Amino acid sequence: FALAMLIAWQAAPSIAQQSDPATRSEYPLVGDEGQRLPNHTIKLLGPIDKLPGVVVVGNAKGTETITEFYDVNCPYCRAAANDISAMLDRDPQLRLVLVPYPVLGIASIGAGRVELAVAKLGTPQKFYAFHRKVYSQRGTTDGARALEIARGLGFDARRLVALGDSDEITATMKDLVSLGSTLGLIATPSFIVGNVAILGYPGPRELQAIVNAAATCGKVVC
Repeated sequence: FALAMLIAWQAAPSIAQQSDPATRSEYPLVGDEGQRLPNHTIKLLGPIDKLPGVVVVGNAKGTETITEFYDVNCPYCRAAANDISAMLDRDPQLRLVLVPYPVLGIASIGAGRVELAVAKLGTPQKFYAFHRKVYSQRGTTDGARALEIARGLGFDARRLVALGDSDEITATMKDLVSLGSTLGLIATPSFIVGNVAILGYPGPRELQAIVNAAATCGKVVC
């Protein structure tokens, strides 16, 4: 998985600074390729899916939820995007909560501004089309490339630029990055299932097993 770099602003002291989440495994989770999956229990003050900039796709009222913190330039997020799209197609009860988490550099911040503008101006379906289109391409996605993708989906480039450069979007981006940092999400992608944060991509089989366990037992491992 990709290690997240904190961007220009500094968040409040995080779980990562208090006890390294990369070495913690509260549950014996092992990925599809035999990799150990760092994980830890989290406490949320409120529902993530109600925060500005966060988008819910799949079955909005489904009984199974995956929350994903991702960066548009994370190669492991690209692999996860393909697999999770297939999971959504197979599972009518699955809801995916997408949290933009632009922590991998300046290009990601620029693309994140466009992405958050798309989230505000478009429907969840349009946002997900943008999300999938970003990951269907190779190379770095910066602000200009993200804008080109959005324009190809029918968005007005001038409106996106104006909104993306606004104080509102800056504040939203800071809040989402601060949230991820506070929750100890030091890798991209990171997933939350129930009250457990999983750092790195487990692979499609293990991620499905985690979701199934949470639905059946209320825990990520039955």
